[in-house]
Amino acid sequence: MKHSPSAEETLVLVPARMASTRLPGKPLADIAGLPMIVQVVNRAREAAIGRVVVATDDERVRAEVERHGGEAVMTDINHQSGSDRIWEAVTLLDPDGKYKFIVNVQGDLPTIEPALIADCLDTLAGSIADIATLAAVITDEAERTNPNVVKAVGTGIGENRMRALYFTRATAPWGEGDLYHHIGLYAYRRDALERFVGLKPSPLEMRERLEQLRALEAGMRIDIAIVDTVPLGVDTPHDLEKARAMLA
Repeated sequence: MKHSPSAEETLVLVPARMASTRLPGKPLADIAGLPMIVQVVNRAREAAIGRVVVATDDERVRAEVERHGGEAVMTDINHQSGSDRIWEAVTLLDPDGKYKFIVNVQGDLPTIEPALIADCLDTLAGSIADIATLAAVITDEAERTNPNVVKAVGTGIGENRMRALYFTRATAPWGEGDLYHHIGLYAYRRDALERFVGLKPSPLEMRERLEQLRALEAGMRIDIAIVDTVPLGVDTPHDLEKARAMLA
């Protein structure tokens, strides 16, 4: 039975680090007159699913977010992953456990459609999964063999829904049929996130360099919403120019 979480039980967190190797300082890169991180916060707010907070390790990011009316929390600079940063933010912001659902929106998705964020949360709330995420059918032939495009492999569980079986940088599954481009946006049940960050990195996670495999190897369930579009992730100067054009 579907349960739409209330805004009072949902926390949307946006992790942001300044130490990007390909695009240094990217959270503060200007896009249509606003820092990129503020554009992401605005998209998350437009989803209207709960409190939105940036989790950062840099005072400059915190200051810019707050200057534009957003909320930010300072986290440890030494986190190895975004999920570790997210969990620290949860414990700082909500020690009493009010929030039952945690949504992780990557800080480099300034053009993401707010509806996709809401769809990820609805997928989790409408299932028995521990975690929910998104994927879209690959339409660009070059993406099928591109190791930088992560493929989601799953089994259908309803209209536009799959239960994840694997994630890989390889071209999978083999044979005729659709391939799915994984979109790195996650919704967690709070207890599932706590369990996940307490696990050690798993063998397949380290081999594929995909953190979500840790959850699958531990027997956790990940459900996937199939959506129409892949949001632009800003990783390079070229991506930044594309985002500027899209939001101009």
